[in-house]
Amino acid sequence: MSVTVNGTCHHDCPDSCGWVVTVDETDTGPVAVKLRGNPAHPYSYGELCPKVNRFLDRVYSPDRVLYPLRRVGPKGSGRFEQITWNDALDEIGSRLNGIIEESGGEAIMPFSDAGNQSILATQGISSRLFHHIGATRLLRNICGPTVGAGTEMTNGSSLGADAMDLEHSRLIVLWGTNTKLTNRHLWPVIEKARANGARLVVIDPIRTVTADDCDQFVQPLPGTDIAIMLAMMHVIVRDDLVDREWVDEHTLGFDELAASVADRTPAWAAQQCGVDADVIELLAREYATSTPAAIRTLIGAEHHENGAMFFRTLACLPALTGAWRHRGGGVFKSVGSWQDALVDDDVLGRPDLLAGREVRTLNMSRLGEILLDEQPPIRALIVWNSNPLVIVPNAEAARRGMARDDLFTVVHEQFVTDTAKYADIVLPATTHIEATDVTTAWGHLWMGWNEAAIEPLGEAVSNTECFRRIAGAMGLTEPSLFDDDVALLHECLPTVDIDALRRDGWMKVPFPDDGTPWADGGFPTASGRVEFASSALEAIGQPRLPVFVPPTEGPQGPDADRFPLQLMTPKHHARFLNSGYSDLPKHGPAEGGPFVELDAADAAIRGLADGDAARVFNDRAELELPVKITGRLRSGVVAIPWGWWRNHHPDGHVANDLTNDTLTEWGGGVAYSDTLVQVEAV
Repeated sequence: MSVTVNGTCHHDCPDSCGWVVTVDETDTGPVAVKLRGNPAHPYSYGELCPKVNRFLDRVYSPDRVLYPLRRVGPKGSGRFEQITWNDALDEIGSRLNGIIEESGGEAIMPFSDAGNQSILATQGISSRLFHHIGATRLLRNICGPTVGAGTEMTNGSSLGADAMDLEHSRLIVLWGTNTKLTNRHLWPVIEKARANGARLVVIDPIRTVTADDCDQFVQPLPGTDIAIMLAMMHVIVRDDLVDREWVDEHTLGFDELAASVADRTPAWAAQQCGVDADVIELLAREYATSTPAAIRTLIGAEHHENGAMFFRTLACLPALTGAWRHRGGGVFKSVGSWQDALVDDDVLGRPDLLAGREVRTLNMSRLGEILLDEQPPIRALIVWNSNPLVIVPNAEAARRGMARDDLFTVVHEQFVTDTAKYADIVLPATTHIEATDVTTAWGHLWMGWNEAAIEPLGEAVSNTECFRRIAGAMGLTEPSLFDDDVALLHECLPTVDIDALRRDGWMKVPFPDDGTPWADGGFPTASGRVEFASSALEAIGQPRLPVFVPPTEGPQGPDADRFPLQLMTPKHHARFLNSGYSDLPKHGPAEGGPFVELDAADAAIRGLADGDAARVFNDRAELELPVKITGRLRSGVVAIPWGWWRNHHPDGHVANDLTNDTLTEWGGGVAYSDTLVQVEAV
C-alpha cells in the first residue's frame, strides 16, 4: 500500500518548492520511495532542482548520523563512539549547568543559520531556551539582512515588489543575481516577459549562465556597482528624465541628490568600474524611458564593505523615474518581509524570558575572532542548521577556535560535517520529510506547510525536540520550553488559519492586489517619503546621500600590491546548495571538485595552463587547487566555487579560509567578496 504526503522544500533558496513524497508500507514500517515536485504548487509547478530530486539519497544515506555520538579522538579527527541519548543528555546538562554556575549564561553561545529555513527549525524552542538561560545572543546577519538594512534607509521598509509581476515589465535588469542557477523557477516568468517584448540586461562581475542568455551583459569590477548607479542618476537628472510629479509628491532630498551626482558622470564611473561610459549612458536612458522598468536583485551584492549602500542607492533609481507607479516596475528582491509580517517573533522566541538581563550580542560572521579573542570567553557552543567551518568568512580562524580543548561543543546534525568533526557531542537530526513545519518563502508569496512523511530514522529528532530534551537535561521547568510543535505554530502565526494551511499545503500571504505596493507613496520613513537624503544614516555616522566608497580590501587598498587579484566565491554548482549535498556521492562528485578559475591573461602572466596546480593565498590562508581557465572573468578577478568540504580540497582548506570577515558599513553583513589574493604555480 502506498500513500502520498505533501510538503515544502526547506532549503535556503528563494524557490521553496512544493513536493510530494510517496511512502510505501513495508514489513519494517513506512519507507519513502519517491520524492517529486508537486505539479499543483502555484510557483514551482512540479519542477524540483537536481539536488532535491535526489533528496531521498540524503534521507537514506549510509553516512547519516542516526544515534548520539561522543568524540573519542582529537578535535577535528572525526573519531566518535555511539552512545545513548541518556548518556548524551547527562553530559550536556551537566556541562552546560556547570558553565552557567561558573561563568554565567553568556558563556554559552548558539550558532545556527538557514540550513533549514522553516519556522520551527530556525526558532522553535531554541530561542526560548537561550533567552531563558541568558546565553550570548547571535546576530545572524551573514546573508540577507543587509539587503533590508540598506533598502530601509531609503524606503523605510524592506518590502518590495513581487517577482511574479516581472511578466508585466518592459525592461528587466538582473543586478548581481544568477537567476537561471539559483532562482530557476523565476526564469519562465522572465521568458514570458521577453516573449512580450521586454529586454533583459544582466549586470554581474561574472559571466554566469544567466548572462549567457540575456540581451545585454554588463560586467563591472566586483564591488563597483554603486558607481554605475550614481552615473545613471546623473544621466537621468541631466537629461530631465525624472518623473517630477512622483518625485515632488513622494520623495525627500531631490535637490541634494541632484547636486551630489552632478559630477558623477558615466566617464567617472567608467574609471571606477571598468565599464565603457557609453554603455552606462545608454543603460541609464533605457532604464528611465522603459515603462515599466524592473530591477531584480537578491543577496549576492551585499557581500562587500559597501553592501548596505548598494541597496540604499539602488532603491533611489525607481523613485527618480516613478517606476513604482506601474505593475512590473520598481525593485524586485526578496519578498520574505511580506511573509515575516505574519510571524510573531516575540511569541516564538520569548525575549521576555531574558527577564531584563542585558546580554552581549555577537556577529556570526566573526566566529573565529569570537572563539579566539572574545572576553569573557565563550565556553560552550551549540550548533544546528549550519556548517560554520565551511560557510563563515575567515573560516580557518573559526577552525582554530573550535579546536580549543576548553570549548564544549554540541552539534545537532544529519552528517559528520567539517563542523561536527570538532564537536564533543553530535546529536542526530531529522531530515525535512521526518518533521512537520511551516516554510516561509523569500522568493515568492506562498507560505508552505510541510507534513512529516515518515517517522524519524534511528534516534534522530527534530530541532524542537532536541532543544526540549536539552532543556529537560538541564533541569529547567519553564513551561514554554516544552510546547508542542503544532501549538507553537498556532501561537506564532496568529492570523493564519493553521488547519486550512495544513489541509491545502500553502497559502498566499497578503500583498496589494494591483501589484504596486508603493504607487501612492506612504513610505514608513520619518518623512513618509523615499529619502534620497537620509538623516537616519547621518545619525549613525554614515553619508547622508548615496556615495561610492572603494573597499579597504580591494584593488585600491593597501594590500593590492601584494595581493593583486580579487577573489569571488560564487555558487557554480547545481547539485548542492551552500555546503549541503557536496559530500553525497551523486551530488558533489558530479560537479568535479573545487578549482580556481582565472582569465587567460592572468593565467599567462603566472605561467599557468588549464589543469595546472596553483597556490591561492593571502595573509589568512592558502589553498592548492587545479586551474580552470575560462572567459567568464575579467582580468584581475579569480573565482573559487564555495561549499566544498575540507576533505574535497587537496590540502584540507576551504574557499572561505581566504575570505574577508570585515563587516559592512551598516546592517551587520560581511564583505566576503572584498577579498584579495595572489595566485602562483605550485
